[in-house]
Amino acid sequence: MINFQDKVSFIWSIAEVLRGPYKPEDYGKVILPLAVLRRFDCVLESTKEYVLSSKKQYENLAEEAREQVLTRVSKQNFFNTSNYDFNKLLSDSDNIADNLRDYIRGFSKVARDIMDHFDFDRQIEKLEKNNLLYLTIKRFSEIDLHPEIVSNVEMGYVFEELIRRFNENAEAGDHYTPREVITLMTHLLFAHDDQEILHKPGLTQTLYDCAAGTGGMGSVAQEYLKEHNPTAHLEFFGQEINDESYAICKADLLIKGEDASNIRLGNTLTNDQFANEKFDYLISNPPYGVDWKSFEKPIKDESETLGYKGRFGPGTPRTSDGQLLFLLHLLSKMKPVSAENPQGSRLAIIMNGSPLFTGDAGSGESEIRRYVLENDLVEGIVALPNDLFYNTGIATYIWILTNNKAPLTKGKVRLVNAVDFLKKMKKSMGNKRNEITSNQIDEIVRLYGDFREHEHVKIFDNEDFGYSKITVERPLRINFQASEKRIARVLEQKAFSNLATPKKKGDAGHFEIEEGKKLQTQIVYVLRQLDQEQLYKNREEFTAILKKAFKDAGITVSAPVLKAVLSGLSEKDETADICMKNKTDQEPDSDLRDTESVPLKKDIQEYFTREVLPHVPDAWIDESKTKIGYEIPFTRQFYKYTALRSSTEIMEEIRVLEAEIAEQLKKVMG
Repeated sequence: MINFQDKVSFIWSIAEVLRGPYKPEDYGKVILPLAVLRRFDCVLESTKEYVLSSKKQYENLAEEAREQVLTRVSKQNFFNTSNYDFNKLLSDSDNIADNLRDYIRGFSKVARDIMDHFDFDRQIEKLEKNNLLYLTIKRFSEIDLHPEIVSNVEMGYVFEELIRRFNENAEAGDHYTPREVITLMTHLLFAHDDQEILHKPGLTQTLYDCAAGTGGMGSVAQEYLKEHNPTAHLEFFGQEINDESYAICKADLLIKGEDASNIRLGNTLTNDQFANEKFDYLISNPPYGVDWKSFEKPIKDESETLGYKGRFGPGTPRTSDGQLLFLLHLLSKMKPVSAENPQGSRLAIIMNGSPLFTGDAGSGESEIRRYVLENDLVEGIVALPNDLFYNTGIATYIWILTNNKAPLTKGKVRLVNAVDFLKKMKKSMGNKRNEITSNQIDEIVRLYGDFREHEHVKIFDNEDFGYSKITVERPLRINFQASEKRIARVLEQKAFSNLATPKKKGDAGHFEIEEGKKLQTQIVYVLRQLDQEQLYKNREEFTAILKKAFKDAGITVSAPVLKAVLSGLSEKDETADICMKNKTDQEPDSDLRDTESVPLKKDIQEYFTREVLPHVPDAWIDESKTKIGYEIPFTRQFYKYTALRSSTEIMEEIRVLEAEIAEQLKKVMG
């Protein structure tokens, strides 16, 4: 592990200077932009004077041409033309605020954009007002952040650790991914069956993160590829919604000499900044358990309007959790397999347990799982130990997806249970109590790559996660009786009471009320003329008797009112005749309706005959309601039964404890 904590500790000590005017949760508004600014200052130090002299030499050039020249002169992707640097700022304490603004304005456009997204000018004013600006700049000038002293990778660690400290009370969804987790993800992402791809001389590949944060995943992935192929280049692209993280990520690329325009700001789900682009590799740890109802409309519109031509064709999950939206977004960025791109794309994403099983058959979540499994996109899922993240201790999983599985793994999914691959930390960092060691990472990757059944590895067919949810109906059986108790229930039926509810106003309304009450009285009179002791067990028979009685009394009863009368006079009766919808179809009893989940690999009718009919012989399947569902019950696959201790063993333990307690009491009582 790179030792970066000394730099973090020093910078954190500067934050303590801010105590009073700033609350601890606001320290980052000052410390992070100044850390970036100091890094810029150190990076440009060796060419600063040359840039200043070149500025005068080329001041007559057009702005764009001058920018190009000065960029070459600086030997970086950016430059600064202000006469100030951190040391010179300290020489004029009375005007340090104005001079600092001049220094920031002296940066080229791409670096100024980064500082603008920190909204740092407001902090300059506040620091100056509280007599803290000079002291803060002085402290930062004491730390050397030159790349020869602090590598780009180490600087990434510094930024992420500072952000973690400044955001220790952030919501669970706003977690920062520990580097060992990113390392594991990266190893799995590049775990090709055809490793020759990664060793091609001069290989250039692209990597995309749709929730880039400060760019940690991109940095670790680039590191990995360089270790395996020094001639390879992995170009990193990312989108980030948080201004502060976006600025740091962009600064990281700028300092590395990469194209900083590859990092873009905005909500990935509603404002896709890479709408027409595809990538070789995709990696992300998107927020989970985060509500997306506030921007539901554009996502639902895209899903319904574009379907599979857009990003959300398979469906959308419930608005309380948008994880699977990020998965669908990433899938839309995969390069299709072709002659030009035979390897396709690979994707690694961290999600919590919800996407594995939340949502019944036909729900958005289930339909998304159905899409990725039926299209053979899921290569494997790795269950991680709990308490790995700084701001949440919940269970998390790495999903690996690809559109180009190796022949041996086609139609298969491997589940790797790595929940016990952990090392307890000596000191917790927020909710992070565990870490994964390098050796454990290697072992997890080996188990994943071996593609063999193991205590920690299970291999399934895609179909194993699918099921048909069938609706089991049973016939409606009811009896009828014109007893006083049941007639009273007729009076409570809405259609019956509405007879005396006027639809018109004024005199016409009063007439409606009177006519309605008259009809109600007539209906009740007819019902009381029926044999109150007689119990009818056939609906068709009783309906005919009732209609005849109304007809003989000269009463015209509408279909809704007749239905209300029948409902009031009826009761469920297992011994009654079956009610028919028509001459051939039985009417189902909604109260007896049930569902069964039948594994896709099993024949529905055979299952129904064996598991259902022996218990309810009159049942049938309503095939129009059958739905296909998918879930991945990860924990169940690795469950190990632990036998309960015998009562004799427990009683013996209790007797021993009682004896120990009695002995202790004797000593106390003296």
